[in-house]
Amino acid sequence: MLGFSLFVGTTAVVDFRLLGRGMRRQTAAELARSLSPWASSGLVVVLLSGPLLFSSDPEMYDLSRPFQVKMVCLLLALVFHYTVHRRATSPSNKVTGGKAIACVSLALWTSVIAGGIFMGFA
Repeated sequence: MLGFSLFVGTTAVVDFRLLGRGMRRQTAAELARSLSPWASSGLVVVLLSGPLLFSSDPEMYDLSRPFQVKMVCLLLALVFHYTVHRRATSPSNKVTGGKAIACVSLALWTSVIAGGIFMGFA
C-alpha cells in the first residue's frame, strides 16, 4: 500500500497541478521532475510486492471479477502514464488538453483503487 500510495499520490499531485489546483509556484513539468524519484520508488515496490500478494492465493484472485477489472485498469493507467501523461508533463510541452489528460489520469487511478476496494466484497 505504501508503494501504491507513493506512485498514485505523486501522480495525483501532478494531475492537480495540470488542472490548475495547487502547487502554483512550479510548472507541471518541474513538479513531475522533482517527484519522479518518489513515483519510481513507489512503482518498484508495487511491482515487487504485487506478484507476492497474488501468489498467496492465485485461484481466488484469478476468479475475482474486481481483480480482473483492477488489473486491466492498472495496465491502462500505466500505459497512459508513461505515454500521454509523460508528454503532457515534459518541459517541451507541445501537447494541448492538459486538463483532459489530468482528468483521464485521475479517473484511471481512481478505478484501480476502486477495483482494489471491491475485491473485498466479491
